Amino acid sequence: MKKFEQFIYRILDSRPKKILVIVLVLASLAASVMMIPTKVVWVKMLPGKSANTFSVYIDLPTGSSIEQTKMVAQCVLDILKEEKEITDIETYLGMGAPLDYAGLVKGSAFKNSENVAEMVINLTDKHEREERSYNMVHRLRPVIKKKCEPLIPQTSIKLIEQPAGPPTLASIVAEIYTPDEKTRRAFAQRVAEVFKRTPGLVDVDVMEDEIFKKFHLKPNIDKIQKSGLAVEQVQKILYLAFQGMGVGVKNSENYPAQIELFLRLSDETRRFDDKSLEAVKEKLTSFELMNQKGMMVPLMEVVNLVEVENEPTIMHKNLRRYTNVIAETDLVSQVYPLLEARDVIMEEFSKDYEIETTDYLFNLRFKDKKTGEVIDLKWDGEMKVTLDTFRDLGLAFIAALILIYLLIVVYYKSYSLSNIVMAGSFLSIIGVIVGHWVADLVTRDTFFLTATSLIGFIALMGISSRNSILLIDFAKSLMIHKHIPKRRSIAIATATRARPIMLTAIAIILGSALLASDPIFGGLGVALIGGTVAAVIVSLLFIPVLMDNAKAMDFTTEDGMSEEEYRKKHG
Repeated sequence: MKKFEQFIYRILDSRPKKILVIVLVLASLAASVMMIPTKVVWVKMLPGKSANTFSVYIDLPTGSSIEQTKMVAQCVLDILKEEKEITDIETYLGMGAPLDYAGLVKGSAFKNSENVAEMVINLTDKHEREERSYNMVHRLRPVIKKKCEPLIPQTSIKLIEQPAGPPTLASIVAEIYTPDEKTRRAFAQRVAEVFKRTPGLVDVDVMEDEIFKKFHLKPNIDKIQKSGLAVEQVQKILYLAFQGMGVGVKNSENYPAQIELFLRLSDETRRFDDKSLEAVKEKLTSFELMNQKGMMVPLMEVVNLVEVENEPTIMHKNLRRYTNVIAETDLVSQVYPLLEARDVIMEEFSKDYEIETTDYLFNLRFKDKKTGEVIDLKWDGEMKVTLDTFRDLGLAFIAALILIYLLIVVYYKSYSLSNIVMAGSFLSIIGVIVGHWVADLVTRDTFFLTATSLIGFIALMGISSRNSILLIDFAKSLMIHKHIPKRRSIAIATATRARPIMLTAIAIILGSALLASDPIFGGLGVALIGGTVAAVIVSLLFIPVLMDNAKAMDFTTEDGMSEEEYRKKHG
């Protein structure tokens, strides 16, 4: 350690060398921080999690038949059957799959219409296959969409992975608020078009029922009564023909309960030739009912057929009507596609609207230049969870800095020494970011800087502060009790404390190495490893330079004698 002591002393004794150390550290800090906006290091809430299952959501236009839904589902099934890693597939037509973690907030339990279907795909164990589930989804998504979505226009097929963190409606959700339905629907479609053009965004969908024509069959009570029929009779024959109903029971010695006899028209007979009004009338004309006199009355003579528009589902949030535009991210963070889409929205929509930011950082308010109508666009989904988490962790980091700073001010009764300790603690961010960059180079998939990475950075505050405090206390002790000059005391303290600092760092690195390979807490492990290495280098090189320039570290003895007075007295 004598050589290291001389090395530190030569740095402290040379002004150019001290300036060089400061410049190198500050340059490293600037370069590491710039890795985030330049996308050298990618930021994300949590990385993708390789699971043993994923789901396929099939949404056809509202009003589509169960046969059309089955056709699209069969197309998806034919593609998935070719995958060797898929063990079994469960298809649910006209309903949602049994509620799972991903479906908690995606509304799977409420799906109950002929135009929807869900498929649950089970894979071989993740430890027994080379391809991870999210890479498989990334590979299969364009193939499935290209082949199956064109079968029925406006069909949306989404491949849903099990979330690594809190379940959300989608990675990116744009909530559009305005009372007028037509304006809201048109605005949502424009936002969806921007999402579709944004690189990294997939499975874009507008969560709103399509407007389509349908036929209301209204019994004409006057004609029914004059024909000797009953309203109930007309209603039952319609329900019996198309929906089906139980008409009797059968007893069997092999079953403990009665067996219901279910009656309806065959699939071919009850199917319409097309969706036109003439096709419906033609089908209903073939139905005849017997009145009280035994005469056959055509069904079409006693009912009125009216063409109307469907009534779309009305969605409310905070007592305001709104529409969701959702999108998933494909192996990328949510932050960057959203920022790009937001910039495009502000640029393209500025021709028709006056745009301003609202209560939240990225939320926007649009005011129509012609009508004055106001439209609010608010961001939700995993993107909002990411922003909220990073904001909360940032506030926790600031709170930790303030508490540590106040404790050190009370302990040293010096703001300059507290500043030195804080500088050493904050500069561990260099190692955190650089560590993620190195991890990204050596791993197969993108290694994101995640929320767990920030937790590791906050945990490093205490370790880095302890290193600086050890050096300051030891150096001051040498100066006061051994009467050693300041620079020599700093050099001795640095060389003496280097071994325990490095041993502590090695223990942290070895312990954190177990976390580095974890898919969720890998960011925490890499942050602790990289941050600890940076903290050691900063503590042993940069902190001594700051200590040498601090007036609070000037030479004093127990009786308050200055360095010059001490040397005159003792030689």
